[in-house]
Amino acid sequence: MEPTDPGAVPRAPRTARNAGAARSPGARTALRIAGGAVAAAAIAIAAFGSISSAAAGNDIQASLTLVAPAAAGGGWDTVARELQQAQRANGLAANVQVVNMPGAGGTIALGNVARLEGRANTVLVGGTGLLAATIQYGSATTLDDVTPLAVLFDEYDVIVVPADSPYDSLDELIGAWREDPGAVPWTGGGSFDQLVVTDLALAAGIDPVDTNYISSDGGGEAVAALLNGTAHAAAGGYPDNIDQIESGRLRALALVSEEPVPGIDIPTAREQGYDVTLANWRMLAAPPEITAEETAQLTQLVEDSLATPEWAAAVERYHWNERVITGAGVAGFLADERERIARLYEEMGR
Repeated sequence: MEPTDPGAVPRAPRTARNAGAARSPGARTALRIAGGAVAAAAIAIAAFGSISSAAAGNDIQASLTLVAPAAAGGGWDTVARELQQAQRANGLAANVQVVNMPGAGGTIALGNVARLEGRANTVLVGGTGLLAATIQYGSATTLDDVTPLAVLFDEYDVIVVPADSPYDSLDELIGAWREDPGAVPWTGGGSFDQLVVTDLALAAGIDPVDTNYISSDGGGEAVAALLNGTAHAAAGGYPDNIDQIESGRLRALALVSEEPVPGIDIPTAREQGYDVTLANWRMLAAPPEITAEETAQLTQLVEDSLATPEWAAAVERYHWNERVITGAGVAGFLADERERIARLYEEMGR
């Protein structure tokens, strides 16, 4: 796949959905995806101007911009806003703003942050989905082009359907999906969620190429697709969906984790006979070409933020599994994860 310009409107990847467009009424959805990409690119251009202006200085304590590479309402946005709250409440930075920059699974934001060479007062939220998107979209910019600061935690995905769905269990959903894969449209908030859907298809004996998958940019957009009937099922971060589950608007069928999680009353996919346990980790990175002193200062700011009572409350509220990695260990972790995710894409035929 040819690399894309991270500031340009991305071409839609050859997903299972558009690969099977000739067999299903996918043209309308393809148009919606293309329109969404144009809108996301326009938002990204405006947001880039915002972070470029905010990052004009380098005084981290005076001004800090947290970039969420997706629309509001998703997991990356949640991390950015919880960090913002922790830093503000404890005086760790005087002026902390969150900028949302959706598009191409986060690679538009990644490309734009990579252009802020030497500007240490900008921090990008990322994770498994962003690393996956650099592979999926053949991004010219990768995590090697920014300054990784820390891995924060693992987050669990959950399989959900609308409350009025005819599927009351994971077995019922998979039974209908297996019978006619194209008739059960799926969605998810990012590249990682599509990997979960693909892994679930393989565990259920379904060819992922036959799956009708509708890309959404962020957890909020994926929930909207479920509630308006565009999608019939979704894989998404537990924090992205918990409010809708508790309100009764969505029904949770399975938690994607190795073991049951205390405090989450949702059976795991593994317990129900589908061995799908992919973990969605979250990370922070700064622009390239910052100094060693600035890197150390940002790393200390991250560690101080994670030690606040506000962050501890967020970890408990969202049932995040803390896994903090900083320093030299981050690069090795990212290299191993890239190899693992690249193998998954190879199995998907990409």
